[in-house]
Parts: sequence; C-alpha cells; structure tokens
Amino acid sequence: MSHDWLLYMTAFATAFGVTMVTTPLARKIAYKFKAVDYPRSRGMNKEPVPLMGGIAIVLGFFASVLVMSPYIKDFHTKQFLGFLIGAAIIVIVGMLDDVYELGPKFKLFMQIIVGIIVVSTGTKIDFIMWPFWQYLKFLSTPITIVWIIGLINAVNLIDGLDGLAAGVTSICSICLMVLCFISGTMVAVALTAALAGACLGFLPRNFSPAEIYMGDTGSTFLGYVMAVASCIGVFKSYALLSIVLSILAMALPILDTAFAMIRRAVNHKPIMMADRGHLHHRLVDAGYSNKQAVMILYGLSLASAVIAVLIAMQDYRATIIVFFFFSVLLVIMFAYRSRTK
Repeated sequence: MSHDWLLYMTAFATAFGVTMVTTPLARKIAYKFKAVDYPRSRGMNKEPVPLMGGIAIVLGFFASVLVMSPYIKDFHTKQFLGFLIGAAIIVIVGMLDDVYELGPKFKLFMQIIVGIIVVSTGTKIDFIMWPFWQYLKFLSTPITIVWIIGLINAVNLIDGLDGLAAGVTSICSICLMVLCFISGTMVAVALTAALAGACLGFLPRNFSPAEIYMGDTGSTFLGYVMAVASCIGVFKSYALLSIVLSILAMALPILDTAFAMIRRAVNHKPIMMADRGHLHHRLVDAGYSNKQAVMILYGLSLASAVIAVLIAMQDYRATIIVFFFFSVLLVIMFAYRSRTK
C-alpha cells in the first residue's frame, strides 16, 4: 500500500492547529459548567484548574478526520461508523464526569457498551494469524473489549501530573503511527497522526504550570483512540509479535495500570479505588519536582516506543528516520519545558 505523507502531515498539522486555537474556548466552557479541579489530598495542583480541556483535543482530532475523509475510503465504512459512535459516547460520558463526578461502576458500564459497539461493527483483535491460536477465535470479542476498556482507563490513570498524559500519548501515538505505517494500514496511520497532533497542540497550556487539564473528556478519549487504532493497525499485521509491540508502544500507561491493579488486589482494596501509588506519585513523593517527574516518564515512554519500532523494522536502514521522528518530538518536549522557566 502506498502512503501519502502529505496527507498525514496535513492530518497532524490540522489537529495541532485546531486544538491549540480551541483550548482557550475549552477553558471558558469548563468555567461555565463549573468543571474545575480543586486542590485535594490525592491531587497535585495547589490552585483550582479548569477541566474539560479534552474538548479541544476532540475538536482538533475530528477536524483532522474531516479533512482526511475525502481521501481515505476506510473513513466511509461500517467499522469507522462504530468508531465514531463509540467516540461520541466516550466524550459525552467524560464531559459529564468532569462536571458531576460520575461513579466508577457507571463509567465502566458505558465503556463496556462502547467496546460492544466497536467489536460489533468489525473491529476485533484477530487470532487467525497467530500460530496455534486460531482455536481461540471465540475469545476475540471479549479480549478486544477488555483491551479497549483497559487502555481507556490506563491513560486516565496516568493523567496525574501537568503535561503527563498529553506528552506520553503523543509519544505513544507517534510510535503507533510508525508501526501502522510499516504494516501498511493507512486509516490507522491517519488516526494516530491526528491524535499526536491534537495532543501536542494541547500540551503548551497543559505543561507545568498547567492552565487547563484535559479531564476525563480528554484522557478517556485518548485511550479509546489508541486502543481502536492498535486493533486496526498493529494487531492486524504483526501476528503474535503484535502483543509485544503494542505493550512496548504504550508501555507506561499499560504497566502503570497493571501494577495499580496488582497493588490494590494485594492490599485488599477495590480495583477502581483511586490512590497515590502510581509511578508519577512515587517520583514526586521521592523528591522530584512535577517537571522532573514528567520528563523522566517521557524518557521511559520514548525509550520503550523506540524499542517497539526497532523490533518491528525489517529494514534497519529506516532506523535513521525513526530516530529523527522521536528526536524532533524530544526537542518539542524540551521547548515546552523551557516555556515555564
């Protein structure tokens, strides 16, 4: 499959620009609906910060999709319609949660509904290509639903420091974009390019000291898009290796969530109960500043992403291109960091 780099660059730039321009609007909407995160014992902010910045991310992402839709035929399928319906539900529930603080059971129920919608319209983790796993095809639906729910909550759980979720998702999205580019999955490349652009467009006002948080509106949406894009692009193309690549591409949110579940189970705590045991909390409690902790986690996420891409590459001459991509991303991260000095 031939790729149109100009289209992907346009997708990235559109999402970046629209998100950056609409972030102040999202801030006004948050104050209008009193969606504000006030200081609390588990939180890291010392001043009230508006939530619902995810509105800008969503607007940037779908503006990009609108620009790309005439050129990508897979945007006009039942599968993509299922993605859109699921995204709409995720965003609405996220906005309501930012305003009213919905209960975890209700949010989980709605995430299950979203997962069912996505798999029923054709997006599934395919076991057919995996050696000796074809007999587990009947598990494709539940495993896909668990994967979607898991990533939705994984990104939501790492959204605990200024700029952390937006920066880490940018890195994960670019990694997924490269993996999907190698596999030849055009629609997944377009989605991840748009997602990376939207995250980086939001980051200037979200990096420490944050002017606005993405809230559940943004964090759950980011996890949802990455989950669906990985099902379309990574799991469809790398056979059994896709498990390793997907975990490496999104290692930080996945492993942090896994450790949180194990930690709560060992301590006989409810799985969905929030705590201060996440890696970003531990770094801050160990004496690192917000910025230092975030940059450390960026570095860890970047390292795992590069490893994933290098494993996927059969032509190692392309390694230079990968390092260029991630070097540019690293420069952007440090540029945002210097804004607050």
